[in-house]
Amino acid sequence: MKRYGSVIRLRPEKLEEYKKLHAAVWPGVLKMITQCNIRNYSIYYKDGFLFSYFEYTGADYAADMARMAADPVTQRWWAVCKPCQEPLPGLKDGEWWADMEEFFHLD
Repeated sequence: MKRYGSVIRLRPEKLEEYKKLHAAVWPGVLKMITQCNIRNYSIYYKDGFLFSYFEYTGADYAADMARMAADPVTQRWWAVCKPCQEPLPGLKDGEWWADMEEFFHLD
């Protein structure tokens, strides 16, 4: 299992919309997340930033993320969520949420 954290800005005028979307995530999106070996997934909000945390339990992260990205339901979900978000500067090619480096963990 590998832990992942990432961060992105949330457009202030989209806060309530984003909260409503995530209070009722589409079942097909939740199913795809699970099928792609993501567990213990959370998104937190603080002062205009979203922080995402999840645990990946699969064997091929790149393949699972490609599978998720190819899913039509997930693509539609992202199209609804993306206008709410504002990526941070300095991202790598293909990145939307900025990956974070884990400095500390205690089980």
